[in-house]
Amino acid sequence: MQVQKIFDGVFRVERKLATINLSKGEKVYGEDLVTADGTEYRLWNPYRSKLAAAMLKGLKHMEIKKGSRVLYLGAATGTTCSHVSDIAGETGEVYCIEISERSMRDLIKICEHRSNMLPILEDARNNEKYADEVGTPDVLYQDIAARDQAQILINNSRMLAKGSYAYVAIKSQSISVSKNPKIVYKEFLKAVSAHFETVESISLEPFDKMHLFVVLRKR
Repeated sequence: MQVQKIFDGVFRVERKLATINLSKGEKVYGEDLVTADGTEYRLWNPYRSKLAAAMLKGLKHMEIKKGSRVLYLGAATGTTCSHVSDIAGETGEVYCIEISERSMRDLIKICEHRSNMLPILEDARNNEKYADEVGTPDVLYQDIAARDQAQILINNSRMLAKGSYAYVAIKSQSISVSKNPKIVYKEFLKAVSAHFETVESISLEPFDKMHLFVVLRKR
């Protein structure tokens, strides 16, 4: 079985994206587990994960690495953040912020098998409630369906050091269903431009419609 390293902790296994399973034998969302040279990999579904989709669409900057401390806004039931957990490894930490109690119940079950995933039931707008616990993360990841996505990012960016990276899935239809998505993306990036410079922007189609994935660097 052919394995090719793409980024730190991210691989192509038989042409499919994968991460090394931090919790051997455990699945998170029904993904396939495959073994090559004694290492167990979790195949990473780009239709279920915007980060995986961005990688397949040519993502160049990947700052989530082994040992990274990641503030993850909108963890949901743990699909993408579990792969982030694999990448960060045992020496990393993934602070999983989720507002839905229903999603949090599922997320906690995953965190029980992954010591580097720390679930926090909270609205990402109330970043002051978890700021002390999180401290200064290396990377911020945001995947939130809300009209005020830009302001949520700005508020949470206060925890980032200058030069740190943020990965954001801009959901145009959550911000405005009446505006052209391209206008929504432009307005979002303008709103956060005092705090971030844009490093990359990637359309996620055909994996996700009306989504723009952006890589930002803290000013």
